[in-house]
This record gives sequence, structure tokens and C-alpha cells, in this order.
Amino acid sequence: MGLKVLSALDVAKTQYYHFKAIIIAGMGLFTDSYDLFCIPPIMTLIGRIYYPKFDKDVLETKWFEVPAVITSTMIGVALMGAVIGQIVFGRLGDRVGRRHVYGVSLVMMVLGSIGCGFSLTTLTPLVFVSLGFFRFLLGMGIGGDYPLSATIMSEFANKRTRGAFIAGVFSMQGFGILLSSLVTMTVCTIFKAVVDNLPTPSTEVLASETFAHVPPVSDLAWRIILMIGAIPASMTYYWRMKMPETARFTALVEKNTLQAAKDMEKVMNVSLSQIREDVDTMNTPNTRAAFSNTYRFFSREFLRRHGRDLVAASTNWFLLDIVFYSLNLFQHHAFKHLMKKKNEINLFDDALQVAKFQAIVAASATIPGYFATVYLIDYVGRVKIQAMGFFFMAISLFMIAGVNKGNWGSDATVGFMILYGLTFFFSNFGPNTTTFIVPAELFPARFRATCHGISGAVGKVGAIIGTVGFLWASRDPPTGLGVSHTLTVMGGVCVLGFFVTYFFTRETMGRSLEENENVDELTGVCFVRFWPNKLWAKRTQQTTVN
Repeated sequence: MGLKVLSALDVAKTQYYHFKAIIIAGMGLFTDSYDLFCIPPIMTLIGRIYYPKFDKDVLETKWFEVPAVITSTMIGVALMGAVIGQIVFGRLGDRVGRRHVYGVSLVMMVLGSIGCGFSLTTLTPLVFVSLGFFRFLLGMGIGGDYPLSATIMSEFANKRTRGAFIAGVFSMQGFGILLSSLVTMTVCTIFKAVVDNLPTPSTEVLASETFAHVPPVSDLAWRIILMIGAIPASMTYYWRMKMPETARFTALVEKNTLQAAKDMEKVMNVSLSQIREDVDTMNTPNTRAAFSNTYRFFSREFLRRHGRDLVAASTNWFLLDIVFYSLNLFQHHAFKHLMKKKNEINLFDDALQVAKFQAIVAASATIPGYFATVYLIDYVGRVKIQAMGFFFMAISLFMIAGVNKGNWGSDATVGFMILYGLTFFFSNFGPNTTTFIVPAELFPARFRATCHGISGAVGKVGAIIGTVGFLWASRDPPTGLGVSHTLTVMGGVCVLGFFVTYFFTRETMGRSLEENENVDELTGVCFVRFWPNKLWAKRTQQTTVN
């Protein structure tokens, strides 16, 4: 682009402010995963507290379960809030600046987390209405954090290690999932120790009881778990407010190159004289073109330049989230054969065992997948990692579907558990991370957060379809498809993701953000990325030679 401050950012050595930005930006993703993925053990506790009746008409393993319509609603409202938050905050980030709305999304996450622990009464309907409202607010804050965190990190990073830095921000999700499980286990252990003579449902049935005994204090447990999620986010509010606006927004959107240089002087080990623009720099053809580029968002020129990239990024995220959220939010069903039956344990042990298996998956598969991406993404490339991840997710799901012919975990073996873990590993060492990274690198500065927000919002629509659809489709026939067929469908979704990645997704590794947004000679001619482009280029070359 010819701007010294942007060139300095692209070639800057890894410094303290890079790691500081990873922590500050990543804490929003940490809170996101904590609050979204603590729901399975939370719903286990809520089912034992608000649905304690012994129902002799259903299997004992189905006792104390929250109705499917309520479970899907509690998951769906948070994801719907995320859809709205990604679109609204993404657009605001491009209109008024990333920094100005960054704190607002964080405040919404904190208030939503705290509010989830409160309700006006202990009446069951009002508890769910209150929980649903605050989870929607929480979802909006989480959704807003996605495009802002990704954009801020991409615009602060150098081009050599930009992928690793953005992946580092996103990897905080894995630690959020792990912490939510550890907090749940700790809280349940403490409450179990405090409550004396806590009976199991089986002993109460023998005593001809109609309802399982629920200690009044147990209603605090799930509320405390949810409210603890506000602590990590609130700890970074001060530092978010102290962050300067990104140099790319200030220079390219606000067109204030002097202020951009001053802001970067604060965080980079470089003097103002080295990055301040001079007359010669400002008069280069590339710089003048950048400042005079005024086509509107979603205009014909925008669609010609960036339509393919936006469709590809949105479609990949949509397909990924259909599978990823379904497997994460219902993974405890896969380990039912290793869990004690509900009628044999008390409510705290029931939630604790769900959280324990979530922690095992997070520590053995999810977090290692993130680490692999951070280490390799700037060597292997985004497209190759994403395509590989989709491919191996599909293979794992097809094999799991072949092994698991009955209910969840009915035929589970060590091989089944390894395949299930590999699905999580390759989702994170694959499309779950890359779909977050690529939209932050492809689009111009004045549309970057908006396009990332649109891509993420489409992804969250996929998450809603996946989680709600999975909850109902995985039921045994005739009311559902059954687990095996549902997993086969999810494998097919991953195959589709592989082809969309291979044919339509553009590589961004090793180039500056400004280079990535440039139009190549085939844009608007060939929508497909690989072989048609190569044929066109070969034909053009032959014509030139002749």
C-alpha cells in the first residue's frame, strides 16, 4: 500500500504487545466457550432440580431430563443472540471503529453471565424465561466479540505469523471449555460435601416416594457456575479500553495516517519518525488508489471483487458449525455406557460425571487440535488445513456411524472413543479455527469486521440448525433418524465442506492484508478457485505467446 506504518506492522518482530493482544482479544472467546459449553451439565442439574418426579412410564435412564423443546430453546436463544451480535457489532466495528464498540460487547457478556444466575422466582416457567432472556443477551455479546477480536488481531499482527496469532486468540475457546468443566466439577464436589445424607433416587423409589429429594441449596449450584463465567471477561475490560485503535482502521478508513503512526508508536518499539508518512509515500499510485477506492458495501463492484470470498467463508462456517456444535453440546451422550445411571447417583454426581467427560475430551483432543493449528498454520496454509480437517472429520464420523448401530454409546469401544476424539481434534486442527481466521484476512479494512460478522452469523445459523436438528433427528425411529444415520448425515456435511474449501476458498498465508484484498486477474471470470482458473491462465498464456 505504500504506507510506512502498515509496512512496519507487516514486518514487525514478535513483541510483547502481540501476546498482550492475544490475551485481551482471546478472553472474549474464552468466555464464549465457557458459557456455551457449560450448558450440558447445567441442564443436568436443572433437570434434577425442576423435574424431580419419578415417571414410571419411561425408562429410569430418562428420568429427570429437561424436555427437549426447552433444552433446544436454551441453546437456540444464545446462538440466535450471537447471530444478531455478529452482524450488528461487525457493522459498527467498520463504521465507528473496532475499539469503540469492543468494550460494549464485553459488558454485554458480563451482564449476561451474571444475569443467567438470577431469576425472579423459583417457579419453573419463570426460571427458564429469565435464563433464556439473559442467554440471549449473553449471545449478543459473544457474537459481537467474534468479528471484533478477529479483526483487531489480524490488523495488529505481522504477515509472517498472523495466522498463528489469530489462531492463538481462537484457541482460548479450548481453555474456556476445559475451565467450564473444571468449575462445574469443583462446585458440585463442594455442594456434595456440604449437603448431608443426600439420597439417591433408587433408595427413594424403594421408600415409595413420588419425587426425588432436592436440597434447597442445590438451586444455587448451577447459578454459581454460570456467574463465574463473568469473571475472566470482566478482568480484561480495563485493558480493552486502553488499547489504541488499529492502525489500518485509522489510516485506511478514517484516513488519518498521522494518528495511526502515533498509536503504533505506543505499542511498537519504533520511533514516530520511522513510521510517519512523507509526501513521497503518500503520492505513490498504490496509496492514491487505496484512498480513492470508494465502492459501497454489497455494490456490484464489491460483489465482483469479494463476492466469491464472502460466499465461501460463510458456507464453510455454516457447514462446520452444523457438525461442531452438535458434537460438542451432546458429547456426553457418547459416553453414557461409562456413566452411572441417573437412578443410582445423586444430582451433583450426575452433573459431575457429565463435566468430567467434557474435560477429558477438551484436554485430550480439543486443545491439542488448537495447538497444532497455532504451530502449523503459517507453514501449511489455511486452505490445506481446513480441507484436511473436513476430510478427516468426515472419515471419523462415517466410521463412528458404522460402529454405533444402536443408541449413543451402545456399541462403544476404545476404538469408538478414539474416533470420537479424532473428530474433535481435526475440527480444531481444521475448519473450526480456519473459518475464524480467513474472513479476517480477505476483505478491505472498511468492510473487514462486517464481512467477518456475516460469515460468523451464517455459521451460527448452521449451529442452530445442527444442535436443534441433532437433538430431534438422533432420536430412535420412528420419531427420528437414529444416531447412526444422523452421524452419517453429519459426515456428508463435512464432505461438502471439503469440496467448498478446495474449489472456492482462497489462500491468505504469507501476504499482507492489503495484498489479500487485491483483485486477481481471474476475479469475476472464474468463480471456482482451482482447475478452471488454471485452464484460463494457460489459455491466456498461449494466446500471448502466439
